[in-house]
Amino acid sequence: MTGAESVRVLVVDDQALVREGIASLLGIEPGIAVVGTAEDGREAVEAALRTEPDVVLMDVRMPVLDGVRAAELIRERLPSCRVLMLTTFDDEEYVLSALRAGTSGYLLKNLPARELAQAVRLAHAGVEQHDAAAIRRLATALDRDGHRPPAPRPDLTGREFEVLRLIARGDTNREIAAQLYVSEGTVKNHVSHILSRLGLRDRVQAVIYARENGLA
Repeated sequence: MTGAESVRVLVVDDQALVREGIASLLGIEPGIAVVGTAEDGREAVEAALRTEPDVVLMDVRMPVLDGVRAAELIRERLPSCRVLMLTTFDDEEYVLSALRAGTSGYLLKNLPARELAQAVRLAHAGVEQHDAAAIRRLATALDRDGHRPPAPRPDLTGREFEVLRLIARGDTNREIAAQLYVSEGTVKNHVSHILSRLGLRDRVQAVIYARENGLA
């Protein structure tokens, strides 16, 4: 499937084997069309402006221009394009920089192929995604850097507090669903309610909120 309904993806990585492997894996996934590849940040920006992808899968550490700066430039020039970081590095400085660049997530390369394809689809749909280890590092970095969420409001249900505690531990929706014996859809609804009721922007702020209020 490579028609108008397909998610157009640009793959960026300085390692040819990794780059071509990811492109090949995504190329056979239904609903995904790989429109190009690039081996460094500068090429990524040029390719993005030329192909106008829906999602850019971007490595962090690359020659010429790093992935974070490339992500910033792409987001400035193509605001509707989602940039999803895919890297082997979970260093908190990279994670924090990627967040500030307006990326749609930070994932590690140990992700299974099928989950990577789903991550691309979710990024296109506007869903932010972070590897569990990256979430923990990101929360630590944001907390130390002074990025704190709004003041606490004690208006969560008991189940929502339970979900919040598991989010703060770094659990995914699937893991939370398994522990609470509910569906992933139910967990997603709880997460949405938690963020809305506490005035938080995303799961990262939820982690910080939980830590500051003794829930993690």
